[in-house]
Amino acid sequence: MLIGIPTESRPGERLVAGTPRTVAGLVKLGYDVVVQAGAGAAASIPDEAYVAAGASVADAEAVWAADVVTAVNTPSDAELAGLRSGQVLVASLAPALHPELVQTLSERGVTALALDAVPRISRAQALDVLSTMSNVAGYRAVIEAAAEYGGMFTGQVTAAGKTAPATVFIIGGGVAGLAAIGAAASLGAQVRAFDVRPEAGEQIESLGATFVQASAAAQQERSATGYAAALTEDQEKATLALYAAETARADIVITTALVRGQAPRTITAEMVAAMRPGSVIVDLAASGGGNCELTVPGERVVTDNGVIILGYTDLTSRMPQHTSQLFGTNVVNLMALLTPAKDGQLVLDLEDPVQRGMTVTRDGEVLWPPPPVQVSAAPAAAPAAVDERTPEQRAAEAAAKKAAASRRSLTLMVTAGAVLAIALAFTDVAFLATFTVFVLAVFVGYYVISNVSHSLHTPLMSQTNAISGIILVGSLLQIGSADTLVTVLAVVSAAIASINVFGGFLVTYRMLGMFRKGA
Repeated sequence: MLIGIPTESRPGERLVAGTPRTVAGLVKLGYDVVVQAGAGAAASIPDEAYVAAGASVADAEAVWAADVVTAVNTPSDAELAGLRSGQVLVASLAPALHPELVQTLSERGVTALALDAVPRISRAQALDVLSTMSNVAGYRAVIEAAAEYGGMFTGQVTAAGKTAPATVFIIGGGVAGLAAIGAAASLGAQVRAFDVRPEAGEQIESLGATFVQASAAAQQERSATGYAAALTEDQEKATLALYAAETARADIVITTALVRGQAPRTITAEMVAAMRPGSVIVDLAASGGGNCELTVPGERVVTDNGVIILGYTDLTSRMPQHTSQLFGTNVVNLMALLTPAKDGQLVLDLEDPVQRGMTVTRDGEVLWPPPPVQVSAAPAAAPAAVDERTPEQRAAEAAAKKAAASRRSLTLMVTAGAVLAIALAFTDVAFLATFTVFVLAVFVGYYVISNVSHSLHTPLMSQTNAISGIILVGSLLQIGSADTLVTVLAVVSAAIASINVFGGFLVTYRMLGMFRKGA
């Protein structure tokens, strides 16, 4: 089958649905690939690079006549009119927001797969272009904010004085929010982030940010789909109060709240008026109307009090090389799923929840919306037995169990000590001296190792190589013993010590290699 990669028709779009590297991946799956001439020019990818990867270059008519057409954006009306029955369209289609598009695809007999409708399950993450785009947009939002902000993100201490780091407040701990947190923190800013999901706090803090949350919204419930349920009136008031306090102290505010294409209002005009002149707001939800009340989609706005509001909707296109590469990789992963035999023949399996979830139409049949994805759930826990004992009874039973365990331990220690004393009483002096050294070594080794931090166990291994070397030397000296048992034990000891020595040095070498430049 032939896969076509056209030039994107949306004005200002610099992305392309395939790069030479991803084209090579499609060819490896057995497909022929044709790329429209100049499709990668805006992403600095020449046609010659596609040819070198195994694709052919042709005009738009040949590309749109391919068996499978993959694009970044929804095709224009003229492009849709050129599709024929039996073709497969793979693109971002937003079928929930464009029912007329679904009807058009059905009438033309096209099998349409929406890349932005991939089910949110672990197995489908490699196909999820929404996560890809959100990740890039979150990173680029910080770059745009840094370009507009009149200061440095990181604090400086110089002979001329010191400067405080920028304070960045990020609303949302999803893919875009986490990408923005990571980028801002890496530039040295003091990052504070909010999310309505309490469990997002761990991810936020792992990237070096401070997790802030309105106490009244901390117990927010979840809907049956796993997304956050709607805030109650009290929770909404507490959240808005938190937004007001955080935006007033922030130099940079990045908003990422977008629910099924619609942007909830999080930043009011009054909050913007309370911000310092020169502050920057980057609204990543501008395409859905904007989280900020004053956002103008696609525009840069400067308020009366000097706050800069960026409502750009083309942040991913501003990084076309890497975004195209990541998007194209999502497409390759999808085609690998649809080509189980790797023979260049697309096989659509509607029994697979991933494929079914993103199939909008098939051969004239409308399949949108898809059925709910069935996810496995842990069995409900059995109800706990009611403990009818009084607190005094429970305390008495716990004390009795503890006393019985102590008695057993004491009895075992006394018995072992008596047996050991009797055994040592009938041994010679040389064995007694050796055994004493052994016992002392066990105690010293235990207390030394147990008090070393886990993070230092690998460096500690390098030091224990010296001990293993002593064991190895001792074993070699005993190999020539006349006693067969001693010789056997010496050979075994030498082999084990050698493994420990060489293995320890190998681990240490690999560990040190992680800190070398270019590793």
